[in-house]
Amino acid sequence: LFFSPLSQYKFRDLTIEELKNVSKTYPNFTFSMSTYTFKDGSQKDLLNFSGTVPVKYGNSYNIPICLWILDSHPFAPPICFLKPTANMGIAVGKHVDAQGRIYLPYLQNWSHPKSTLIGLIKEMIAKFEEELPLYSLSSSDAARQSELLSYIAKITEGETDMKSRSKTGGRNEGCFNKITVVGAGDLGIACVLAVAAKDVADKVVLLDLSEGAAKGGTMDLEIFAVPNVEISKDFSASADSKVVVLTVNSLGNAQTYLDVIQSNVDLFRGIIPAVSHYSQNAVLLVASHPVEVMTFVSWKLSSFPKSRVIGVGANLDSERFQYMLTNLLKAEVLAKDAWVIGEQGEDKVPSWTSCNVVANETEAMAAHNSREKVANRAMEVLKGKGQRSWSVGLSVADLADSILKDKRKVHSVSTLAKGCCNINSEVFLSLPCILGTSGVIEMVRLEEDPLVQEKLQSSAGSIHDLQQQLKL
Repeated sequence: LFFSPLSQYKFRDLTIEELKNVSKTYPNFTFSMSTYTFKDGSQKDLLNFSGTVPVKYGNSYNIPICLWILDSHPFAPPICFLKPTANMGIAVGKHVDAQGRIYLPYLQNWSHPKSTLIGLIKEMIAKFEEELPLYSLSSSDAARQSELLSYIAKITEGETDMKSRSKTGGRNEGCFNKITVVGAGDLGIACVLAVAAKDVADKVVLLDLSEGAAKGGTMDLEIFAVPNVEISKDFSASADSKVVVLTVNSLGNAQTYLDVIQSNVDLFRGIIPAVSHYSQNAVLLVASHPVEVMTFVSWKLSSFPKSRVIGVGANLDSERFQYMLTNLLKAEVLAKDAWVIGEQGEDKVPSWTSCNVVANETEAMAAHNSREKVANRAMEVLKGKGQRSWSVGLSVADLADSILKDKRKVHSVSTLAKGCCNINSEVFLSLPCILGTSGVIEMVRLEEDPLVQEKLQSSAGSIHDLQQQLKL
């Protein structure tokens, strides 16, 4: 058993005692000292052990893992990774991200002396038996997996410099327009069908992160062979996408709203670095909930410029709002400058991007009152309109069309609102933006309306408070 040198470990005797217990229970584990590089660039020589744990999932499997023991052990939990071989694919799920990092409730609730390495491994086995973290690759898939495995190896060995990642995909695809939709739930499939129906892209990849064989809609997509649509569980299939659409939402057993959002954040921790690695020049288009927070999370995890990370925001509501003004309320002049902005949900607010010139203050007040009355009527009608998967899918296709074809069309999308309307925090809110191939080209100036500004500032405050409670 390899235990030296452990001089830097603050609780050396307790650590050695734990490792002896692991060695007795799992004699296949090997121990070594290696340098681990943390996300902030700092490095430490840490003890790590690798081996396999037995998992029963129909058949019996040996799942390879690696645990890094921090020098404050046993008062801090270890850092855990899967160690897949070349013929294994990582099944991203509740407890595993795309780089093989393992997240478990046992780790989050780690507390000495109740928490032990043996207890951690037992929970790991139990969770893996519920949701197998690896799957077998065909020979062709294994070849595609090799580059991702190389990337994972760098991370598990402590090399986390995101700038060192090389661009994948050997061929120069020129103006080939490829979209990847992440998540094969109802919304993901709706996005694929809408993009295909509008002929937005040359190719659409649907990344199915669900467990087991193809279910429901993904199976139907394969059966009926929608043209130019590929279904894959491998992140490398997304390489060189111009737009990546995020539709996944965690379906965990969270008890509170904050827990639900944290589950989504944990899910995104495994997805965003992987898609960013394979499509380093893509525009990330976020449709997951809550869209403002998840767009912020995507921006932080991807390290992309703010212009290339946008949320679907109030695009659907704005299109509906303008349609109602024009077709139902016959206010065509007003419709072209009308937008729904702010926070998706009950706190959204109508606003305008220009004002008709009027002769005097009395006429200006009359025009304002008339416009407000029409807007209120339209907003009342909007309240009765739900956002079903297919309608959001059409909105996503509309946004992707503007981006890929560089239409420079104005949409109300979630964008970084810092600096707008006296908002000083890093929050994303829906605002009218000109979209093109590089994402947000320019934010369109809104009329100065104190009530609108007050509502936007209130939304920004509540979203920022929520973000502060999340663990990124």
